[in-house]
Amino acid sequence: MPVLECVPNFSEGRDINKINAIANAIKNIAGVKLLHIDISAAANRTVMTFAGSPDAVVNAAFEAIKKAAEVIDMREQEGVHPRIGATDVCPLVPLAGITMDEAVAYANQLGQRVGTELNIPVYLYEYAATAPHRRALPDIRKGQYEGMAAKMQTEGWTPDYGPSTFTPASGATVIGARNVLVAFNISLNTKEVAKANYIAERIRERGFTEVKEGKRIKHPGLLTHLRAIGWYMADFECAQVSMNLLDYRETSPLQVWEACRALAAEVNVTLAGSELIGLMPERCLLEAGSFTYMEQQAEIPEDKNMIIHSAIELLGLQKVKPFDPQKHILEYGLQHAGLL
Repeated sequence: MPVLECVPNFSEGRDINKINAIANAIKNIAGVKLLHIDISAAANRTVMTFAGSPDAVVNAAFEAIKKAAEVIDMREQEGVHPRIGATDVCPLVPLAGITMDEAVAYANQLGQRVGTELNIPVYLYEYAATAPHRRALPDIRKGQYEGMAAKMQTEGWTPDYGPSTFTPASGATVIGARNVLVAFNISLNTKEVAKANYIAERIRERGFTEVKEGKRIKHPGLLTHLRAIGWYMADFECAQVSMNLLDYRETSPLQVWEACRALAAEVNVTLAGSELIGLMPERCLLEAGSFTYMEQQAEIPEDKNMIIHSAIELLGLQKVKPFDPQKHILEYGLQHAGLL
């Protein structure tokens, strides 16, 4: 059975009634299972993960975007997370029995419907992008909601679907097809955002640019397939390095944790724990847990639960907020929903 996943990010993390209204719009569609809801008041953002048959997932995504446009007024929205609309981004992720090309076709189908029926400007990104400079989400989102009206009028930034003028109440949205992504935030034992930025700039693939003697010098980042920013997270009263791992097979949570630990030492801070947004493939935890046994020169146990427990300890996944493997590991969520 083909399984398509959708992980929409909504610009609301404080009004539970609005969040429930969007969740119910998803639950009301037959053929999909809502796997997880992640709410952040400080970011004023909610990430929902659902999966099912491709047609049903596309219908559920449309209904969720429609409901978000009804209940969220972007003219009143504020939060630390970058955003351009009520539904900031809505990726489709092929999990089983469906190709990326097919997911791209579904993304276009969804984008056209959102643009036409809801009158919301839509940009396609990642594998569905229609131009290289529109592939990366940060590039589309640059300028954020406040700068989007002007950006849409500049060359190269006409929306793929929907109106070519900005819609202030609902904003714009980004729809596309991508691989499994791990959203992973590391908390620091400091409130200084500058230190989180120091780490983010050096670890992310794009690196950073500094000016020396009037010359701009580009420094590449330490890890590939990684995006990162630093911010202050009021939910936990600390600075965080907020990251998207675009390919966990190339850059895993373990690699990110170890690199951040080394960079944190350069600015005299330590890692206080980590926060997973949404779901994580089992492989990420098995790698991290196995690493702890190898570090101790101990035999890796056959019991996967022991390995996963070691990973949770190493990555500090219980220190910031609760982490339940049955609820936060992608494969387990799919199994419980009868989709795997």
